[in-house]
Amino acid sequence: MQSENQNFFFKLTFVLLAIFLLGYLAIIGKTLLAPLCFALLLAFLLLPLSNFLEHKLKGRRSLATSIAVFLLLLLVYAVGHFFAIQLTELWTDWPLLVRQVTDSFHHLQTWIADEFKVNISKQETYLADSVEKILSNSGLLIGKTISTLSSSLLFLFFTLLFTFFILNYRRLLYRFIQQVFLTEHRSRVVETVHEVQEIIKKYTIGLFFQMLIVSTLITLILSILGVKYAILLGLFAGIFNVIPYLGISVAALISMMITFATADAGQAFLVMLAFVGVHAIDGNIVLPLIVGSKVKINALIAFIGIVVGEMIWGIQGMFLCMPYLAILNIIFKKVEGLAPWAILLDEEEPIRHTTSSKSRWSWLKRNKKTPPSKHTKS
Repeated sequence: MQSENQNFFFKLTFVLLAIFLLGYLAIIGKTLLAPLCFALLLAFLLLPLSNFLEHKLKGRRSLATSIAVFLLLLLVYAVGHFFAIQLTELWTDWPLLVRQVTDSFHHLQTWIADEFKVNISKQETYLADSVEKILSNSGLLIGKTISTLSSSLLFLFFTLLFTFFILNYRRLLYRFIQQVFLTEHRSRVVETVHEVQEIIKKYTIGLFFQMLIVSTLITLILSILGVKYAILLGLFAGIFNVIPYLGISVAALISMMITFATADAGQAFLVMLAFVGVHAIDGNIVLPLIVGSKVKINALIAFIGIVVGEMIWGIQGMFLCMPYLAILNIIFKKVEGLAPWAILLDEEEPIRHTTSSKSRWSWLKRNKKTPPSKHTKS
């Protein structure tokens, strides 16, 4: 008994130590590991296209990989160009937005003065102090914005570069994974690699269709409501919907603010209802049919993964948490001794009552009993 307890505590200590070391490695290696993890997902997504092009080009793998990555770059450029056009249009309407917000702010000041007996001069004094503090840090804010933009471009460059190398040397990497494990474990390793490849490919494709459906629904509803920048807000909602639970809330908040600045509070309220309705459709119909069948991660672990991902890698970690939780779930199921961790990640299976009326009658017949009459008192 004492030996079993020692073995249990040894395994638990080893697992917790491994989690701590992996987390520390993720923090110190963010610059390298974040684009590498994104590139791995993109490589899985581009693998069928790369294989097709390699077959058409008669084995010229480098050329086929270059064409696949170039097509991906064109897609990224098209989305970025669309965002740039929409943001430029938004910038030309900036004076109108400022005037609308200013008028709404004056109405809010009057309401606060009437309801809470805080005169407008005190409100303006407090606001002036706040604006002065913001302006004093404006240089730091501009510098941080430029730094974020440059780091994002560098991140995109390294992601595309790593995607090319992973696709180009995929067979070499596959052989390495096979040879690094013992011979008796290679069949299980190969099975795990194929399963991870299949689930990530299906999950990424399913996520793309989910983004497309959510973007289309939001764009159509906002267009019917007459909201300005409906296409921009719809695309923004579809992209941020990749982040479970939090992404759609952030997109709804930004959409309500822009609608309030360009229209009125009533239309902003309708936008909120539209986002709630689309989120309900996405969570109950789209997600289970397209994505939920590929990745089954319960909501508690998904939310914890989002928070931990944001703490370690920021927004990049929030986007990456779900697919890599799915990969961990597969690995936990395949590695001996880690099955309980897979149970922790899995979605809880519903309880199914299999005892039907027919089976109940057969059980009563076998035990030579008659069922109680409907009129019999219990």
